[in-house]
Amino acid sequence: MHPLAPLLILLTLLLIIAGVGYIAYTIANDVATTTNKKMQRKNVIVTKDGMKVGVKEIREERYVDSTQNFLVKAWNYSSWPAYKSRFWNKDQQQQGHVQQRNPYVFNPPAPLFRRRTGN
Repeated sequence: MHPLAPLLILLTLLLIIAGVGYIAYTIANDVATTTNKKMQRKNVIVTKDGMKVGVKEIREERYVDSTQNFLVKAWNYSSWPAYKSRFWNKDQQQQGHVQQRNPYVFNPPAPLFRRRTGN
């Protein structure tokens, strides 16, 4: 047996192990990049700092329109029959008179106990 044979066997084993390791590394990298691309299409971004989940993009104009639409519908469907505002209650202004507050009207509360009268 040649004196360099064990060294050559060791080097071939190391080359085979390095080749298998390199192939496994490239396969793992390919899987990671394709997974990352698929996740980015679904608005999930993985970085070294952590993971960020994005929301579906809504343009500002569409967002403002939908918000204003909701507020207008809520205003139109609401009713406050007892509420009269001096700014937009035009019925009393057209009639020409506004009812004044009477500071002397006082309705005392009913007594809690009744007094017995008679026998």
